Amino acid sequence: MAFEAFILGTGGMMPLPNRFLTSVLYRKEGELLLFDCGEGTQISLKKLNLKWKKISSIFISHTHADHITGLPGILMLSSQVERDEPLYIYGPPKIKEYIEASKTILDMYINYEIIVTELSGSGIVCSTPDYQVRAFPLKHSKPCLGYTVEDTVRPGIFYPEKATALGVPCGPLWSQLQQGKQVKNNAGKTVSPDAVMGPERSGTKFSFVTDTMHLDSIAHEVKNSDLFICEGMFTRELQESALEKKHLTSTQAAHIAEKAHVRSLGLIHYSPRYTKKELQQLLSEAQEIFPETFLTHDRQIIDVPNPE
Repeated sequence: MAFEAFILGTGGMMPLPNRFLTSVLYRKEGELLLFDCGEGTQISLKKLNLKWKKISSIFISHTHADHITGLPGILMLSSQVERDEPLYIYGPPKIKEYIEASKTILDMYINYEIIVTELSGSGIVCSTPDYQVRAFPLKHSKPCLGYTVEDTVRPGIFYPEKATALGVPCGPLWSQLQQGKQVKNNAGKTVSPDAVMGPERSGTKFSFVTDTMHLDSIAHEVKNSDLFICEGMFTRELQESALEKKHLTSTQAAHIAEKAHVRSLGLIHYSPRYTKKELQQLLSEAQEIFPETFLTHDRQIIDVPNPE
């Protein structure tokens, strides 16, 4: 199924007047998943008229301030919008301590359930009949995680004309075939789903990676993503600085995208040293490696269609 990504903030380290800190909202079929929650997240949500009480889960990459300082406000705000469902929060060790300390020190009024899960290593962290979210380790100056959201496999296309030709009347039997069940036609002969259905179809895949040095394992985790949101904090000339600080250059992000055969790469988490004009250098260097690269910008909406 198609999905949308809302870029709520694109900055790293410190917010700028027109560049809030990193945060991305993923929306599919009314489900909202938030990835990181930097300072300014609430403002972008409001400007985009997104209903934050519909956010079911928040996924935090790591506990550096520029990725979590928007979280206390989201928690408090959710008590003012008649939230009925639990809010699930996933992140590395100490995320629970941070949330509990914030609730206590700020004397938060919370009238809904918050369920926090601390993660380590890689694996599926939550799953529904429609999708699953997987976390995997990155390498930064403190424990950090990347995430993917991938659809479950969709049934193949149903061909009514094939069912009719095989003597299966329109009605409940067609529905059963689409559910993978065998049925009897008008002549009492068995008709299998594969006789009237096309091959299974893969869904969409979204990947979010920020604050890490280059790791070969990242390409494996984000392989075949339809949208790969990845930090590109520095230009090529600052590669040594990026390595020292355990960050990626835009060129390294592009190499990962190329190796992973993603459909598109959106750069994010820019160093505050770069003006809007200077960001074009990040883009140019990445596009030399992976042409399907673009710069994300605050409050950008990205529509990702189903694969062909």
